[in-house]
Amino acid sequence: MFTGIVQGTAEVVAIEEAEAFRTHVLVLPEPLREGLEIGASVAHNGVCLTVTAIDDERVAFDLMRETLRVTNLGELAVGDRVNVERAARFGDEIGGHAMSGHVMATAELVELDEAPNNRRLWFELPHALGRFLFAKGYIGVDGASLTIGEVRPGTATQGPRFCVDLIPETLARTILVDRVPGDRVNIEIDPQTQAIVETVERVMAARGE
Repeated sequence: MFTGIVQGTAEVVAIEEAEAFRTHVLVLPEPLREGLEIGASVAHNGVCLTVTAIDDERVAFDLMRETLRVTNLGELAVGDRVNVERAARFGDEIGGHAMSGHVMATAELVELDEAPNNRRLWFELPHALGRFLFAKGYIGVDGASLTIGEVRPGTATQGPRFCVDLIPETLARTILVDRVPGDRVNIEIDPQTQAIVETVERVMAARGE
């Protein structure tokens, strides 16, 4: 489990490609390597990955076909940076919201509004995920736990859109400061919101409503 409180960023320093498979190597800062062992879970842009090798500051992770298909990690190149969060431990403060590290889709950044000391980002999602969007609800964007500011419904030619507002601390700690229109980010819907919406849908379907 993760909390969506990004602990820092890490640079991709090597990539090994294979058929429908990829290994990438990050340089992790020392605080993020403390107690790290092979088999541990580390979120990259909100995607839960398993440590497969540790060589001092260089830490390797394998990406399977489904991960490459659903997330933005397959677009990474050497020199790119990713948001990083170690798995939560019992007793940790939950400053964000509970996240599984299972990305559901990517969203495109379609609008960027800069203002003093903050930044508003608008993202467009696939139509199927629009029913999970609620103003003031939680959402995971590239692994960062954020609050939805506003929601715009989708149309026949455009998916639903939502915005988030980023404070200076979030901009300083994450790669969201570098995102520009056209970029794609990983999206994890709040698990509680998903469970409630899908339960209500099943109950209404059973009643024929």
